[in-house]
Amino acid sequence: MKLGDKIRYLREVEGALRGLGREMTQQEVVRAVKKELRKTISQSYVSQIENGARPHMSNSTRMLLARFFKVHPGYLVDDPEGFQTELVSDVGALEDKLDLWLISGAERFQRDPELGHALLHVARHEDSRRCLVLLDAILETPGLADRLLQVLRPTAAGARNGRQIT
Repeated sequence: MKLGDKIRYLREVEGALRGLGREMTQQEVVRAVKKELRKTISQSYVSQIENGARPHMSNSTRMLLARFFKVHPGYLVDDPEGFQTELVSDVGALEDKLDLWLISGAERFQRDPELGHALLHVARHEDSRRCLVLLDAILETPGLADRLLQVLRPTAAGARNGRQIT
């Protein structure tokens, strides 16, 4: 993955973690860095990094963005060609790759314990693919997710914080 793709991905994750329901814009990142870390970075600099016009960044910028996105500074570089993030051999089954992807997702969203637990629970299921296909069918049926949540987890349904489950 290229550095620019990583920054875009981190903006997307940060937006979700902050409850925006969308990625943070470059300008929102700039404002948040200034407010939370009392440091400055320009929107044009972030844009140049994301678009590949600036393939490398200074160490101070790398450290600043690593602090803001709460990632290791070493993550904020281009991955070597052929680099894979998961530890999967070619012999590994599709199910194993899916489970590792779910576990990786749980690690990425550790600030949301409920989501992390759900992802791990699906990964540990003997047929995680079928679980996700079932979830798709539930979401395709209007109102079913809300009704199931009310029956299975009444306290969670009442405290959804305005999130829309469809």
